[in-house]
Amino acid sequence: MTHRVAAIDCGTNSVRLLIADTDGETLTDLRREMRIVRLGEGVDRTGRLSEAAIERTRVALVEYAAMIAELGADRIRMCATSASRDAANAADFTAMVRDTLGVEPEVVTGDEEARLSFTGAARGLTAEPPYLVVDIGGGSTEFVVGSTDVEAAISVDVGCVRMTERHLHSDPASTPELAAALVDITGTVDRALAHVGGGRGVTLVGLAGSVTTVTAISLGLDGYDSSRVHHAVVPYADVARVSAELAAADHEERLAIPVMHPGRADVIVAGALILRTIMERTGADSVIASESDILDGIAWSLA
Repeated sequence: MTHRVAAIDCGTNSVRLLIADTDGETLTDLRREMRIVRLGEGVDRTGRLSEAAIERTRVALVEYAAMIAELGADRIRMCATSASRDAANAADFTAMVRDTLGVEPEVVTGDEEARLSFTGAARGLTAEPPYLVVDIGGGSTEFVVGSTDVEAAISVDVGCVRMTERHLHSDPASTPELAAALVDITGTVDRALAHVGGGRGVTLVGLAGSVTTVTAISLGLDGYDSSRVHHAVVPYADVARVSAELAAADHEERLAIPVMHPGRADVIVAGALILRTIMERTGADSVIASESDILDGIAWSLA
């Protein structure tokens, strides 16, 4: 039996929608949408979701509710991740989602977030397992090792929004700011890798906007093309080059990059630094970029 499902992933930086048909074996996209809402803005500092951030998210969800009604999805699941997991006023966010979408958001654990990411990414991969899947989000990064199933997973509090707010205050970031971010990122990445055993001998797969943006820049695309980015293999040298170029540029210069989403220009330096550090600490020669991620994992869970 085929079901029309609607999956929503609400992270620290963006809220995304996938409406798809699935028979349990295949997933056929009907609509994919992304809005940068920065739900986690200031959470690392205040411990609370701001009223403005909740309102930005509500506006996006009103749009999504209309799309879901138009296409007639019969199963809906919304997973809310790092920002709403950390916030003291998460109940306000939950009430808003329930009123807007008619479903309760699931504030998933870090482990469940990691497993959903792996499920979304691993289907369709032809590279040699085992895989180390890293999902670099706004507030957290998930590290998952597995072949066909998850063998080890951890979610850690290092993400492009969190590291930007914590360390990168100048434009462009100063050398001491970058050095402080690097110390923070490296320590956390090493702890995550020790937990999952994801060192040498695994195929590195990178998910989410920081990875796909770095990939698109490294490919020299004139505009974002998901078909070119999906499963592209990016050498470490290219990641290091793009990371350095982004760090040296100011906000306007980053914004002028053809593939840059306007809502990502202020946090991409930290995102690229996280990716580069993961590659260095694992000794990975390259990373496979994947457009299939936690959003696809949520959709598969509804099959």
